[in-house]
Amino acid sequence: MSTTTHRTPAHQMPQSPGRRPIVPTRVRKSPPKNGPHAWYRWRRVHGRAPLWLLPTLLITAVVQAWNMAGSPQRIDDEGTYVAQAWAITNLGELAHYTYWYDHPPLGWIQIAGYAQLTGAFDRWDTSVMAGREAMLVAAVISTALLWLLARKTGLGRGMATLAALLFALSPLAIQFHRTVYLDNIATAWLLGALILAMSRKHQLAEFVGAAVMFGIAVLTKETYLLALPLLAWVMFHSAYPATRRYTLAVASTMLVLVGSGYILFAAVKGELLPGDNRVSLFDGIAFQLSSRVSSGSITDPDSLINRTLAMWWQLDPVFITTGIVSTLAGLFIKRLRPYAVLVVGLVLFMFRPGSYLPVPYVIMLIPFAALCIAGVTSWILAHLRRGNSAGKRVSAMTGIAGLIIAVVIAVPLWTTQLRGMLLANLDASTVQAQDWITSNVPLTDRLIVDDAMWVDLVKAGFARDNVIWYYKLDTDSDVMDASPNGWQDSDYIVTTDSMRTFPDQFPQIAQALNNSEIVASFGEGFQQVDVRRIFPEGLAAREEATAERAERLSSVGIELVTNPSLTFEGETVSLLEAGQIDARILAAIGQRASLNALTIASFPVVHGESGTMRRQVLFSASDGVALAPGSPAADDLQRWLESLNGFFAVSSVTQTQDGVLATFSTVQPTNLLPSR
Repeated sequence: MSTTTHRTPAHQMPQSPGRRPIVPTRVRKSPPKNGPHAWYRWRRVHGRAPLWLLPTLLITAVVQAWNMAGSPQRIDDEGTYVAQAWAITNLGELAHYTYWYDHPPLGWIQIAGYAQLTGAFDRWDTSVMAGREAMLVAAVISTALLWLLARKTGLGRGMATLAALLFALSPLAIQFHRTVYLDNIATAWLLGALILAMSRKHQLAEFVGAAVMFGIAVLTKETYLLALPLLAWVMFHSAYPATRRYTLAVASTMLVLVGSGYILFAAVKGELLPGDNRVSLFDGIAFQLSSRVSSGSITDPDSLINRTLAMWWQLDPVFITTGIVSTLAGLFIKRLRPYAVLVVGLVLFMFRPGSYLPVPYVIMLIPFAALCIAGVTSWILAHLRRGNSAGKRVSAMTGIAGLIIAVVIAVPLWTTQLRGMLLANLDASTVQAQDWITSNVPLTDRLIVDDAMWVDLVKAGFARDNVIWYYKLDTDSDVMDASPNGWQDSDYIVTTDSMRTFPDQFPQIAQALNNSEIVASFGEGFQQVDVRRIFPEGLAAREEATAERAERLSSVGIELVTNPSLTFEGETVSLLEAGQIDARILAAIGQRASLNALTIASFPVVHGESGTMRRQVLFSASDGVALAPGSPAADDLQRWLESLNGFFAVSSVTQTQDGVLATFSTVQPTNLLPSR
C-alpha cells in the first residue's frame, strides 16, 4: 500500500505570531566579469559617457586651436622651452645653451618627442607654434582627465561636463593653455595620477602607476611637488585598511625612485654639487628656492606680484571670484575637501614673504577651482531638490543667487575676451620684426633677441653663436667669453615687452639699449617689437656723426634738385633738402641722370621704419616714358640698377604699377660722400 505525501505551499503554512510569511525569491546569477555580458554591463553603466565627453573634447580642441598662432603674442618663456626642445632634436643637446638645472628637462623632452613624431617643427613657419600644438594636445587630454576625475569624485555627468568646460573655456584658461608652459603638460600627469589613486580595483598596480605619473609631473615642472599632500590624502582614504601600509609604502618607494632618476642624471654628469666652472643641480635648486628676485610686496602697486595678479584678474575676474568662493565652500563638502584644501594651500603659498611668483603658477589652480565650482553647484542643486532643513535651503538659495550673478557677469565678459582670443592677431608685430630682420640684416651680423624668435632666426641662416638670447649676455660664462666687449660686440638688439620689463637686472642689455636707436618698429603697447641698431662708439658720438652726415646729404640733395634732367614729385624735394635720403640713392640718381631724364615719384618708407632715413626710391618715368611693368623702359632701368655693385649695390629692384622701385640695404657705407 503506497502512501502519498502532500506538501502544503509555503504561503499556506501556518505562521508563528509576529513572523512575516516566507516568500521564495528567484536567485539571479551574475554574469561572469569577463564573459559575454561584460560589454553589456559596461555599456549600461558608462554608455552615456561619450555623449557628454566627446562634444566637450571637440569644443576644447576647436577653441584651443582657433587662432592659436595669433593670440596670445609669443613670449620669451615659451620661446625658451621650444628652443630647448628644438636643440634636442636638431643639436643633440638638452638646451640651446648650457643646461644649468633651472628646471628638470622632462617637460621639453616631451615637447621634442611630440615634434619629432608629428613633424611639428617642419609644419610651422614659426617654431613656437609647434610647441603650442603640443599644448593643444595636452589641453584636450587634461580636459578628458578632469571629466573623469569629477566623475570619480561623485559628480554626475552634467556637473563633470561643467567642470571640464570651465577648465577649457575660461579666458584665463585659454590664455595659459595656449602658451607653451611646462605646467600644462604637468597638469595632465597630475590629473592622471589622482584618477589612479582613487581606484580600488587593482589597487597596488594603480597606486604604483599614480606614483610614477606624479613623479613625471614633478620632473616636468618642479612646482607640482606642492600637490604631493593631495595625492597622499587621496591614496590614504582610497587604500584598503588591511593593506594600506603596504600599498602606500610601495607607491612611496616608486615615487622616490622616479625622482632619484634626476639626481642620478646629475651625479653621472658630475654636476650634482657645486664646483669651479660648472653648473650643478644644487645651484639650480638653490636658485629656485632662494636666489630668485622676489616678486615684491602685494602692497606695492608696481611690484611684479601685483602685475601678475592684475593680469590674471583682467583675463577672468568671474572665474577667479567664483573659484575662490566655491573653494571655501568646498572645505565643508567631504568629497571636495581634498581639492579645496589644495587650492587654499596654493593660494597661501603665493603670498609667502620674499617669494617669487611665476606667471604660470595659476595653471595648477585652474582644474581644481573648476572642480570646486562644479561640485558646489551640484551640492546646491541637490539640496534644492531634496528640500532639507531651512538652513540648508537658505544656503542653497543663496548659492543659486550667486551663480546667477556670476553667469550674468560672465556672459558679456567671456564674449568680449573670447572674441579677441579667436580673432585678434597679437603676434603680427613679432612676425613682421622677424621678416624685417631676415630681409634686411646681413646673416653675418650679431643679434641680441628675445628667445621667442631664437629658433626662427637660426633656421633662417644666422649662425647659432650670432643669435644671443638676451638673458645669457649677463649670466652665461660661455656667451660672455664669446663677447669680450660685451654689448659692443653685437650689431642689433630686438626688444619686446619681456626685455623692457627687466632692464635693471641685465647691465649689458641696459647698455645696449642706451647706445642704440630704433631702425624699425612694429606694433604698439605691450605688443611692440623694436629692432634697434647698436653703436659701439656710443649713442652720443653716433648722433654727432649723424648730424654731420645729414648736412652733407642735404647739400648733395639740393644740387640734385637743380638738375634739369630730373623731375621730382610730391614731398621728394623737401626730403632731399632735409638730408633724409640714403647717399647711395643720391649717387644712383646722379649717375642715371647723366644718361637720360628721370622722374622721381617718391622715396617710400620701408614698413616698420621711422622714415628719418629713406632707403627706397620709386622711378615713375625715364626720358618722359612711363615705367609700366614689363615695358622696355622699365626693363632697361631695372637692368641698370641691378648692375650697380660695390658700395652702390641695391638689395632689390621690383617693377610696380607705379614704376620701378629700388631698395638699398639698411647699412650705409661710411665716407661715401665727401667731407665738407
